Order: sequence, then structure tokens, then C-alpha cells
Amino acid sequence: MKKTFTLTHPKLNTARLVDAMKHEIKKYFARERRKALPAGMDYWTFDCRFGASEEVAEHIFPSEFNQHIDAAVAQELPSFYVEILARACKHKPRNHDATAD
Repeated sequence: MKKTFTLTHPKLNTARLVDAMKHEIKKYFARERRKALPAGMDYWTFDCRFGASEEVAEHIFPSEFNQHIDAAVAQELPSFYVEILARACKHKPRNHDATAD
């Protein structure tokens, strides 16, 4: 998902618009996690970027989206850019230390 959300709408108030944006992002994460994993992979991870525009977007963790959206609203930005790319990963095996037991 690569999308620029606008924080202005002629008929909707900003709080309602922000809730709809957060819900759309949450639905996208859920939809991507439901997809079948490629052979040999264990889980989906997400490469996320957020910023006022595509050029200034910085990498963030998926759990930080709501905080960044709230900050954009507090700064009264006219719009913001969101990029979420799903990537299949495999867990690394744990190193079992025999002396720890």
C-alpha cells in the first residue's frame, strides 16, 4: 500500500476522517496477514514508511502508525504519506545455551 491521505474534507470533520484512515490501515495489515505464506516462510513482516510526503517519509514500526497519524493531525498537516510493504520471513533458530539450564 502506497497512499497519500488528505486530512481535509468538505463534509466530514477531522476526527471522523482520522478514524477512517486508522481503520483502513488496520484492515490492510489484517488482509495481508491472512494471505498464504510462501513455502519455507513462517510469518509476515512489514516495511513501513510515514511522512508528510513520499520524499520525506521515514521508516517506522507498524505499531507506531496511530501515534504518527495523531502527530500529523496535531501539526495540522494537509496530508500525509503511508507506505506499507508486506514481506514473508522465516524465524531464525534460537541458540540454546547448555550452561543456562
